[in-house]
Formats: sequence, C-alpha cells, structure tokens
Amino acid sequence: MITLNVELGERSYPIFIGQNILNDKSLVAPYVTGKQVVIVSNETIAPLYLDKALSLFSDYQCETVILPDGEVYKTYDGILPIIDCLMENKFDRRVTLVALGGGVIGDMTGYAAAIYRRGVNFIQIPTTLLAQVDSSVGGKTGVNHPLGKNMIGAFHQPQCVLADTATLNTLDDRQLSAGLAEVIKYALINSKNFFDWLSQNMSALNNREPDALAYAIEFSCQDKADIVAADEKEEGQRALLNLGHTFGHAIETGLGYGKCLHGEAVAIGMVMAANLSVRHGWIKPSVQEQIIKLIEQAKLPTRVPIDQEKSISMKQFLELMAGDKKVLDGQLHLVLMNALGNSLITSDFDIEKLHQTLQEFATD
Repeated sequence: MITLNVELGERSYPIFIGQNILNDKSLVAPYVTGKQVVIVSNETIAPLYLDKALSLFSDYQCETVILPDGEVYKTYDGILPIIDCLMENKFDRRVTLVALGGGVIGDMTGYAAAIYRRGVNFIQIPTTLLAQVDSSVGGKTGVNHPLGKNMIGAFHQPQCVLADTATLNTLDDRQLSAGLAEVIKYALINSKNFFDWLSQNMSALNNREPDALAYAIEFSCQDKADIVAADEKEEGQRALLNLGHTFGHAIETGLGYGKCLHGEAVAIGMVMAANLSVRHGWIKPSVQEQIIKLIEQAKLPTRVPIDQEKSISMKQFLELMAGDKKVLDGQLHLVLMNALGNSLITSDFDIEKLHQTLQEFATD
C-alpha cells in the first residue's frame, strides 16, 4: 500500500492507495469521530461493494443511501435523499458521510457533508479511475445546474481517501478510458517525463496491469496533492488542473449531462486547448499530433461527438464558456500549453484565434 498526504495544516489528510484495502478497518477508524455513519453509493456500485463498505463500518450506527447512477442526477434535488436520511435519523454534527463510488457520488456526498449542519466529516472511497486520480482529492464538491457544470458547490476536504485499485477490475472500458483522460492531464500540465512514460505504457494501462495502474494513480495523486497544498481554493496555480475543462464543461452542458462522459469531454477539451496553443505559436503542430496520438491510444475521443438531437455551435460554446468558473471580472481565463508538459493560465489570448478553434470543433 502507498500512503500520500495532502498537506493543508489542520485539514491535512492521507490518501491510501492499494489492492484490496477496502477490507482494512484500521485505515478508516481514526477518521470517524462519532458513532454515526452514512454510506452513499449508487445503483451500479452498491451491488458490487456496499457489503464490503458496511463491514468496514460495522462498529458504527450505519445507514445507506443508494442514488441513481449518472451525471444527469448530479443536481441540487439529487442530494436531497442524503439530507433526508441525515434529518430523519437525527444524525448529529459528529456524523461521517462516506462516498462509495465515482466522481458524481464523491461530489454529491461531499457537498451534502459541506452543507449539513454547516459542515460534517466525510470520507472518500473512489471506485473509478477518474475519481481515484482526480475528483476524490482536493475537496471540490458540488452539483450541476442546467446552465453550467459544478456551479453550485463548496470546498470541503475529506478526512481521508481510500483508493482500492481492485475496484477498477469491475470498471467498464469506457469508464477506464475516461479516467485516463485525467491521468494524461497531469502529464500535460507539468511533466514531459510522465507524458513519455504514458506513451510507452498506455497499452498496459488499457489492459489494467496492476503495476502500471498503481504508478499512474500514485503520480496523479501526488501531483494533485502538491498543487492543492499550495493553492487549496484555486486562487492561483490550482487552476492548471482545469486544462481541457473549460472546453469540456461546455461540451457536457451543451450536449446534455451524461451524453459525453466527463473524461471524454476533458480529452476533447485538451485537444482544443492544444489547437488554440498551436494557433498562437506557443506549441508546434507536431506537439499537438503527439497529444492527439496519446489520447487516441487511451481510446478517447478527440472531436465533439455528433448527436442527432443536440449540437454545439460556436455561439453556444462562447455562451457556455462565459458562464464558466474561470471567468474573473468578465474575463475568461484558459489553461493553454507552451510546451509538451508545460501549461499556463492566461487571459492573454487572441479572441479571433479562439473563435477559429471553436468553429473547427463546433458541430453546428
């Protein structure tokens, strides 16, 4: 087992990464302060891992909330069953919520923990690659709104993260690829060496080879832990973690939540960021080609999918991006690239070049 730490003073917490650690009560016991636990999962994950989670917390008064599966349910109304359970059982401020599932469950459970009695503890048990390498770490919690993704939420750090890599064995191939998008992101923002490693080991990751997955998860979590420790509330360099996300969130919202998985939208968004960086002369076309090749090796899309019911025009892209969290004082900030493995946060881009990129990727 590997243990990493997110260093945030009194809010610091460990990330446990290993095979079959969902059986180890001693890992979570120090992070449950009271006698009450609520495990939140969904209809896909609960049949697979709820019994193990219940055994993990068998020494506590434990309730469960099983939510429907999918990004479309990540709404304010969607968290009400969690709040209802807490209220109906009269759970106090020492209750611990447990998020058992992927990024959607983690975000919703974390947000419920942030607002119940003005903040209670929660533990992350991520069961998807995307959640293990990204969304379970860093304390971003929230829900979606029809006009924008993750626009309602709070920074609320977990007590610990328990990433059992054995749960990835039950992950379908599409979800595995979605998680690889976030892994690729860490390479693009600050590590050419990791990019080269991914290029050489992508087939091993696709084949779920344990050593390759363990290294990719450890690298990604350590990178995110370091960035979050330096900038917990995204006032500066933490925004680098949004590479591909401003474009990707527009795609998710524009097509309708759930039509395109978050990781798939981020993959397309990273290609769009590379495209705009090429237009500015900040990276060479050959670098963009390397990025596209790696994303394709991860079995991820590089273009916005054609949907017969919904399309995204350049105007829609601009409207959705204008409502993004990275807009400050009316100015859109983007994460772009100035080298392979080196990204920057900037508002100093040519709007006409942005229009050209959006036009190239728009489906209407």
